[in-house]
Amino acid sequence: MAFASFDSSQRVGGPMNDINMVPLIDVLLVLLVIFIVSAPLLTHAVKLDLPKTSAVPQPPVPDALNLSIDAQGGLFWNGQPVSRAQATDRFVEAAARRPQPELHLRADQNVAYRHVALTLADASHAGLTRLGFVSEPLPAAPTR
Repeated sequence: MAFASFDSSQRVGGPMNDINMVPLIDVLLVLLVIFIVSAPLLTHAVKLDLPKTSAVPQPPVPDALNLSIDAQGGLFWNGQPVSRAQATDRFVEAAARRPQPELHLRADQNVAYRHVALTLADASHAGLTRLGFVSEPLPAAPTR
């Protein structure tokens, strides 16, 4: 907004009372050019191969098999004591099922690792491919 003239020959005592439109028109033309240049870029699409979904219900998840190893190396199948041979037979039976169930292995922290390694080897030789290790979280640290 201009308030006075720089022309010394015209000494008008008051401020100009009309708005200088030239800077506003300049800004408008610059914005118009920016929009004209950027408009074709906004219509550009990127081709994406998105995955297709289906409404087919998922097959039921088989029950998990629970195998525990105590501190002495004893095996427990769903809480019932079993021998290594019985556990191996159950591994073979479980590996034949479709879909194959997941074996959840719980081992006492004081058990010798060889008992865990033998159990894992038996499960692997039987054909079980889904295995999960179950542990208990550490107790929370006391807050001060």
